Amino acid sequence: MKEIELRIIDIDVQEIRSKLLSLNCIKVKQEDQINNIYDFSDKRLLLGKGYARIRTVKDHLTNSTIHYITTKKLISQEKYKIMDEHESEIKDEFAARGIFEALGLELMQSIKKYRESYKYKNTLIEIDINEKEFCPFPYIEIESTSETEIEEVVRLLGYNLEDTTPKSIYEILKSKKSMGKL
Repeated sequence: MKEIELRIIDIDVQEIRSKLLSLNCIKVKQEDQINNIYDFSDKRLLLGKGYARIRTVKDHLTNSTIHYITTKKLISQEKYKIMDEHESEIKDEFAARGIFEALGLELMQSIKKYRESYKYKNTLIEIDINEKEFCPFPYIEIESTSETEIEEVVRLLGYNLEDTTPKSIYEILKSKKSMGKL
């Protein structure tokens, strides 16, 4: 599946929530996540703008815990970030870890975050609040299969495309650090 996405960083969470509710967006996720990022020891996946991940989700809307196994690979990062993504729900996080390790993958990083997601037509608007040690500011990720819908959502939230970035959160953090803004 191709995933088209943009980010808007340093958001006012309450303001975004209010706008989403005024647009009659439906809350589809309210969750705590643990994202375990895997790669080979030579970091060939990450260096190639991809990764393997095991995500554990504590879903507050359904009061359940779900696990996913995912691979992602960057296709383009021009106007939008476009990823080739393969994801499946799994029953056993430990078995997934064993499969990754048997393939030679190693745990590179474990990231905890809170995510709240809203649906507008066929577009997902996700408010992400990470552990402060990893990312000290909240941001939204807008993802869809439609560029037109992404642009519509950006406008409806009071932004324009110049306020967005196709960069990954790692690239944003690296850029902010190099400018002394972190």
